[in-house]
Amino acid sequence: MIKDNQRHFNRLHVLIDACIIAVSYMLAWWVQFQLLNNTSGLVFRHYMSILPLLVPLYVVIYALFGLYTTKSVRRKRVEVEKIVQANTIGLVLFMTALFFFRGNLEFTNHFSRMLLAWFYLINITLECLFRNFIRLALQHIREKGFNQKHMILVGYSRAAEEYIDRIKANPEWGYDIMGILDDNVQPGMKYRGVEVIGRTEEIAGVLEAAKPDEIAITLGLSEYSKLEHIVAVCEKSGVHTKFIPDYNNIIPTRPYTEDLMGLPVINIRHVPLTNTFNAFMKRCVDLGGSVFAIILFSPVMLITAIAIKLTSPGPLIYTQERVGLHNKTFRMYKFRSMDVQSPKKERGAWTVPGDPRVTKVGKIIRKTSIDELPQLFNILKGDMSLVGPRPERPFFVEKFREEIPRYMIKHQVRPGMTGWAQINGYRGNTSIRKRIEYDLYYIENWTLGFDIKILFLTIFKGFINKNAY
Repeated sequence: MIKDNQRHFNRLHVLIDACIIAVSYMLAWWVQFQLLNNTSGLVFRHYMSILPLLVPLYVVIYALFGLYTTKSVRRKRVEVEKIVQANTIGLVLFMTALFFFRGNLEFTNHFSRMLLAWFYLINITLECLFRNFIRLALQHIREKGFNQKHMILVGYSRAAEEYIDRIKANPEWGYDIMGILDDNVQPGMKYRGVEVIGRTEEIAGVLEAAKPDEIAITLGLSEYSKLEHIVAVCEKSGVHTKFIPDYNNIIPTRPYTEDLMGLPVINIRHVPLTNTFNAFMKRCVDLGGSVFAIILFSPVMLITAIAIKLTSPGPLIYTQERVGLHNKTFRMYKFRSMDVQSPKKERGAWTVPGDPRVTKVGKIIRKTSIDELPQLFNILKGDMSLVGPRPERPFFVEKFREEIPRYMIKHQVRPGMTGWAQINGYRGNTSIRKRIEYDLYYIENWTLGFDIKILFLTIFKGFINKNAY
């Protein structure tokens, strides 16, 4: 039976990861300077002196990318992707630190960049091998009939079918469904090999005879009147009980339950950024990131300002009303890329290919997203975030809220300069419905690691906008 020791396993996993990181780094040094006979102005002791900083850094990045969540419910491909992404972020941070401290620390001037490349490859390889070994070992143990959790479902419903579908698709989770109790179908009926073995009123006898490790209550909505009795029987028997509500067709989101002084409250949508600590951490990243980006892109912004001033009459910065957090409007800054026009004329529609309003400089800065750089000051003010759903004009918000279900959910978080929808190609004149799907996924699955991933991918996918005219 699967033990409730995930917390202890995660602590052990952190310790093992720390060892793997250290071993990977030492192997990288051996490959670079022993196997390949390269030379360096630093000795082994100098290179090893950064391990006390390197190991915690990578462990924190792994945690931000969710690599210490329960393994039994995460697919192998997703885990490999997260390992590669986390190591890529670690490498970028390491290289950035070496760049900024060059000349200030003698150590950084002689540090081998090739060693970092070997470390990147070796660490990814060892991490993937180790985690795959754990997965295969657990799968082998479960195939032998050990480390499994035996279950009985109470109620045949859509929720029961969806639960069985997921169990059958992921045998590595270690669940064995012994049968279903239901009052509406005849005993002997099977769904994907799982048989209806009796009625719900027989639950006490079934629990005594079968001795399952868990009960999953999967009653249909029309049968919730039986819930109190079934829970009481399960509690009396001492078996661990979980409840899988049959409301996916009513609430197609990720609800979560919180405790309000003993009263369970079901929130229809899980929004991690409603948590004060999460919001604080994201705001800290926004402040630090925007200041860094303003310094980094200041030459580009200066050149853009000069080009706009020399080629087109009018202000350098164009401000436009947008709808942000909690449906409050704010003035969003952009470099002006169009000829000056009346608010009424520019209000009605997006730009189109060959739009005569766009200036020559405007075509360039819109295609490369340089026109968006002044929004870094919106981030400093707190109107926007580095990452989030793109804000829209009030005119379009009123239009879309009537046409697209759940459109207004995007305003539960700060709008962003870049976002999950944008790096997946949904910018400008593209499908609003698909854009909202990606925005909602971001809102419900937010982590700092997810933000870092989006920022990293923006470098490769987010600047050039084929839908900007």
